[in-house]
Amino acid sequence: MFDNLSDKLDSVFKKLKGHGTLNEKNIEDGLKQVRMALLEADVNYKVVKNVIAEIKERALGTEVMKSLTPGQQVIKIVNDEFTRMMGSTHEGLKLSGKGPVSIMLVGLQGSGKTTTTGKLAYYLAKQGKKPLLVPVDVYRPAAIDQLKKIGKQLGFPVFDSDPKMDPVKICQNARNEAVNQGCDTMLLDTAGRLHQDEELMAELSRLKKSNNPAEILLVADAMTGQDAVNIASSFDECLDLTGVVLTKMDGDARGGAALSIKAVTGKPLKFIGVGEKSKALEAFHPDRMASRILGMGDTLSFIEKAQEAVDEKEAAKLEKKLKKNRFTLEDFRNQMQSVRKMGSIKDLIGMIPGINKKQLKGLNVDDKELGKIEAIINSMTPGERKKHLIIKASRKKRIAKGSGVKVQDVNKLLKSYSQTMKMVKKFNKGGMGSLQNMLPF
Repeated sequence: MFDNLSDKLDSVFKKLKGHGTLNEKNIEDGLKQVRMALLEADVNYKVVKNVIAEIKERALGTEVMKSLTPGQQVIKIVNDEFTRMMGSTHEGLKLSGKGPVSIMLVGLQGSGKTTTTGKLAYYLAKQGKKPLLVPVDVYRPAAIDQLKKIGKQLGFPVFDSDPKMDPVKICQNARNEAVNQGCDTMLLDTAGRLHQDEELMAELSRLKKSNNPAEILLVADAMTGQDAVNIASSFDECLDLTGVVLTKMDGDARGGAALSIKAVTGKPLKFIGVGEKSKALEAFHPDRMASRILGMGDTLSFIEKAQEAVDEKEAAKLEKKLKKNRFTLEDFRNQMQSVRKMGSIKDLIGMIPGINKKQLKGLNVDDKELGKIEAIINSMTPGERKKHLIIKASRKKRIAKGSGVKVQDVNKLLKSYSQTMKMVKKFNKGGMGSLQNMLPF
């Protein structure tokens, strides 16, 4: 996400920070490059004009001119204005009221509504909700089948919609089913078209009137850029959207839609889709995203992912084991599994403040390697996992064969583990304080 924009802004800020003091010309030259970077990122031109004007007004004020670190101060102003442009604060789902509460997902065909319905169900379940998935696209039986398949994979109930039935009637029957099953939320996967038309909008208006949904979320493809923003404006005019979900953000190196949507439509961007997996739906935080764009990392999101993946009691037990040098290969495997739950290693590294985007481009982190390591450890006996020194040549051959790898791969893992344990031992002897602060889990 935002790779192109981040690279260009990084170049601009390096020049600004290279000046001991800043004058009006320095700042205007820098802002010209920021403006070009935003336009090339496909940000709406009116939004660019407004945000550059705001940055310029503040940058030419006393908070920069009299600062001891003027370049850093300009970056702070850009960060503030980018955050404001994207909505300032995260706006969560408003699901209060008598249940079951319904959420309508609307959008054009191919935008990712059905997949997003499953991802949103997964997200809500993590918040303690019990969702019922309701396929309302009676024009595409494949969409009904797709949602049923997603529901089965994730373990969520899916209403058995009849494609011959009126969508309003389907939703009424689904509400009764939700009550019977004890579901407190209904996710309505509505029909889309290849283009916006009066028939589509009329049907969605009827569904809104009959369901009185707590949320109406537009699902749009981020890779369509300003088309996504224009589609949001059109749907909002008819339905009064409560928010937007941008899908395929992980494939959009520009990010213009995410930067423009709030400023153009006035509607918050609530979620972004960042992959194929069910958990690849992130709540959108403008302040965190601004920090990531400007290369400042995203520590809060990193911590949240870690908290989701790690059991606190297990982490405390692990710290005790580390302090006593009793960290076994089995513990190593368990912690690796926790890290893998957090997502792509490269994405996680990108959330750490101070990591250079250009360095990440040259970094080739293959998440499959972690799966290979896990397979090797799984092929060991419980005794071998506890006492790695007993693993000699014959055992290595058996482990390699059982995990489908080469003996060299087993040797590499054992060597890395031994080196890690030597380092931990040094930390313990040196009294370096809590080891948990130094570990990636």
